[in-house]
Amino acid sequence: MSAVTRFALAFALAFLAVGPSAHAKVGDPAPAFTLVDLDGNKRSLADYAGKTVVLEWLNYDCPFVKKHYDSGNMPKLQKQYTADGVVWLAIVSSAPGKQGNYPPAELKAKGAEKGAAPTAVLLDPDGTVGRAYGAKTTPHMYVVDGEGVLRYEGAIDSVPSTDADDIAGATNYVAGAIQAVKAGEDVEPATTQAYGCSVKY
Repeated sequence: MSAVTRFALAFALAFLAVGPSAHAKVGDPAPAFTLVDLDGNKRSLADYAGKTVVLEWLNYDCPFVKKHYDSGNMPKLQKQYTADGVVWLAIVSSAPGKQGNYPPAELKAKGAEKGAAPTAVLLDPDGTVGRAYGAKTTPHMYVVDGEGVLRYEGAIDSVPSTDADDIAGATNYVAGAIQAVKAGEDVEPATTQAYGCSVKY
C-alpha cells in the first residue's frame, strides 16, 4: 500500500469517526442551533453569546422529569439561575406522535401547571439538535459557558431515581457546573451518566 493510499484510508476513517454519529463533547464548541420557541420566535444559541447557558432535554410525561418538576426542584433551579443571569433553554426533541410531543399551547399549559420557569422552551421535533448534542434521556443536561464551549454534560444529579425524596440527599451536578463556570473554575465532574427516559426521537 502506497503512502498516498494509506493517507487516503486514514483520512476516510477519521471522517467516518466524526461523521453523522459524532456529537458534542465537553471542551469543544457547543453545536450551533436555531429553534422555534412556544410563541413561534426563533432562538439561536448565538443569541446568548457571553452568557452561561443551560440546556435541558424535556418530556413532561417522563417520570424522571416529573420527579424534578412535581417536587419543585427544576423550577427552583430555573428561577434561581435565570435571576442570576443564566439562560435556561428547555428543548423538546420528542417526534410527532411520540410521548412528550405536544402543540405549543399544551406545552405552555403543562409548564404553567408545574411552575416551570426556563428562559424558553424550544421545539426540536425532527431531533436534529438533540442528536447533535447526543441527548439520550429526559432530563439530559448541558452547561455552555459564555465563550460557547460545552463545559458539562450528563445527569441533573447523583441519584438516578424517580423518587422525589432522593433529591435532598443528591449532589446537584448542574448547580455545581454553573457555579464553577461563573467562578472561572474547572467543572468537576465535567461529564456524568445521564439518567431518565429515552428521548423519543
